[in-house]
Amino acid sequence: MYLADGRPAPATSVPPGGRRTRRVRAAVPSTVLVLGTVSLITDISSEMVTAVLPLYLVAELGLSPLGFGVLDGVYNGVSALVRLVGGRLSDRGGGAGHKAVAAVGYGLSALCKPLLLLVHSLPLIGAVLAVDRTGKGLRTAPRDAMISLAAEPAARGRAFGVHRAMDTAGALCGPLVAFVLLRAAAEGYDAVFTVSFCVAVLGVVVLLLFVPGRALPAGEGTAGATSAGPTSAGPRTPSAPRTPVRALLRRPEIRRLTACAVLLGLTTVSDSFLYLTLQRRLDLPAGWFPLLPLGTAAAFLSLAVPMGAIADRVGRRRLFLAGHLVLLCAYGLLLAPLDGGTTLVCAVLVLHGAFYAATDGVLAAATADAVPADARGSGLAVVQTGQTAARFVCSLAFGAAWTAWDDHTAVLAAAVGLALAAALSARLLRPAGPAAGPNSPSERTS
Repeated sequence: MYLADGRPAPATSVPPGGRRTRRVRAAVPSTVLVLGTVSLITDISSEMVTAVLPLYLVAELGLSPLGFGVLDGVYNGVSALVRLVGGRLSDRGGGAGHKAVAAVGYGLSALCKPLLLLVHSLPLIGAVLAVDRTGKGLRTAPRDAMISLAAEPAARGRAFGVHRAMDTAGALCGPLVAFVLLRAAAEGYDAVFTVSFCVAVLGVVVLLLFVPGRALPAGEGTAGATSAGPTSAGPRTPSAPRTPVRALLRRPEIRRLTACAVLLGLTTVSDSFLYLTLQRRLDLPAGWFPLLPLGTAAAFLSLAVPMGAIADRVGRRRLFLAGHLVLLCAYGLLLAPLDGGTTLVCAVLVLHGAFYAATDGVLAAATADAVPADARGSGLAVVQTGQTAARFVCSLAFGAAWTAWDDHTAVLAAAVGLALAAALSARLLRPAGPAAGPNSPSERTS
């Protein structure tokens, strides 16, 4: 057990049966709260752009759905190429390396915002988005590593839930700011990109000033999680070798998690395409388009902490799979011949937010349980890279299907694929051995 600042707490005796009935009530570590603040500020910036970018590209610049699919794939796929680099670099720097690499990533993304004011062609916009996603790819694994290392292992789901809730509060505010700027400013898109840059710079400043320089707790071991629970080995010694990526991929749990992340990512339609589908189906006015992400963000914000706590109790892998079944329900509503209007929009967006609450931080917590502390950034990057690369492929395929046929057929193909992927993933993540059950330690912390 660790204190809020990451130091190991003094050993205390556990009464008989206490291990079974004890519930984690420790305060959320300060590192998690500060990183949550950085993410909140940064997400206000990034979601301002994300909220208007699909409409800006398709309606203002006249890109086809296939062209947008290429850009959306770049937006998500480039980060997959550099996540391993970011995770590995941060691990090589020890605990202090996580903050340094994360700061570079946040800084790169901030610098890209004003460049959107200057580019208007597909290749140049793609280049700017690629650099922006490079920044995201660099920072994601180190940031999640700092969260996992600061939190008590048994409460990692809750810690990630708190961080994702704060992150999503920014995602909730970003589209609102974009909506106001589009309606109030004569050059609405220019105003959005300019304000987004200023907010992003503030997030970098908070990171540099308030996040501790060293993320690795002195008492966390280097060995990976055992079948009895998360990392529990003795303290790391300076001479302990760092775990290479190849060694991580030899771990069965990492291979299974990565395979499932890839399978499910191949059928996860991007947020932008989901919002465009809703906008086309209901013929919403362009000025209201930036408000669609608010429904997703509101549901995510409300459910992130409860879902994290549930994952700590019932099993992180189980909740991760259940979240994708929720997404499948959202696809079903998009395909159903319903004329629900506002009700349909709200239902789809709530399900979309619940999907993120049950999968985003939960997957990171499940991965952290299976990775040694000195390779935490690399391990998280391996799984996240697989998921992000798969979503890159999904964006390209969905855009091509929409262009060749229509949005309804594209969503139908994604729904069928998601159902098959969920069935395969359930088989891959099935606990090994007859003794593993819903209340076994390995399942509870997986």
